[in-house]
Amino acid sequence: MMALFRKSESIREDLAQNEQRLSCVPTKIGMLELKTANKTIEEAKLKPDPVRLWDTLWYEGELCCLYADSNVGKSIYAIQIATQIAKNQKVLYFDFELSDKQFQLRYTDEDGKSFKFPENLFRVSLSKERIDYNDFENSLIANIEQVALQVDAKILIIDNITYLCCESEKGGLAGRLMMRLVELKKKYNFSILVLAHTPKRDMTKPITQNHLAGSKKLFNFFDSSFVVAFSAKNKNLRYIKQLKVRDGEFNLDSDNIMVCAIEKRNSLLQFVPLGFSSEREHLVARQELGDKEVNEKIKQYSSEGYTQREIADLVGVSPSTVNRRLNQDS
Repeated sequence: MMALFRKSESIREDLAQNEQRLSCVPTKIGMLELKTANKTIEEAKLKPDPVRLWDTLWYEGELCCLYADSNVGKSIYAIQIATQIAKNQKVLYFDFELSDKQFQLRYTDEDGKSFKFPENLFRVSLSKERIDYNDFENSLIANIEQVALQVDAKILIIDNITYLCCESEKGGLAGRLMMRLVELKKKYNFSILVLAHTPKRDMTKPITQNHLAGSKKLFNFFDSSFVVAFSAKNKNLRYIKQLKVRDGEFNLDSDNIMVCAIEKRNSLLQFVPLGFSSEREHLVARQELGDKEVNEKIKQYSSEGYTQREIADLVGVSPSTVNRRLNQDS
């Protein structure tokens, strides 16, 4: 009995010493913050759980990416997302793609009736006479921050990333760009959806994170990501697929994509869900590529900074074939 008592006393002493030792450790060291895993959990319990902004694709507080090929309809889908969210809270839609007239025509029907958007949806465009060409990227990020604070909006949609960084395909610049967006997200608890492009892809293969145009470093900064792609079954069909999830559920993978049609209803051009399917049903039947086409694709992806293994996956050949073809051209 005495041995058990001494053991309990020893444990209490060890815990007290450990607590005393931890209390002497600084919690902030330069840019870093230190806390135990248990304290992290206890403090996080006091914060609200993430709230869905759009289905399971985008949650509050996330830096999310929506990317697609040209003319697939990613801006149409993004406006649809913005419209739904704006029914309850303010949304800033930074439109660096369409002119005011193009936007008006897109959301006006054949009888001249225009769609009535929620008053909480604000469209932001570039003021051409006030563009700072000497420090464009930094000025634009700073102006985005200023507009959000002035309007008191925490939901930001940026269409598209090319205008944030004119040289986003360069790894260092892309990394700095994303760090600025992450900084804004954390500083103000912004929820940011960024639209981006995909390069021309092999439609016989499923779309992956490797199809995000620009530096591969971009994808790692996003909390979540989803894509819109053409369906090979019908030119009027699109499908939506999740590629990265942090807070939500991985519902829309290759075996369960969402199939949609683009229709104008009540003057609102929108994605209309038709059901769910497997991605392979919407891909082009696989055919062997000719040597010339393989070589062109290998050189294209290599110039865009993809690794040999990533190129092999995109083109549908072995890594050794990629290596051999690149060496032949060097």
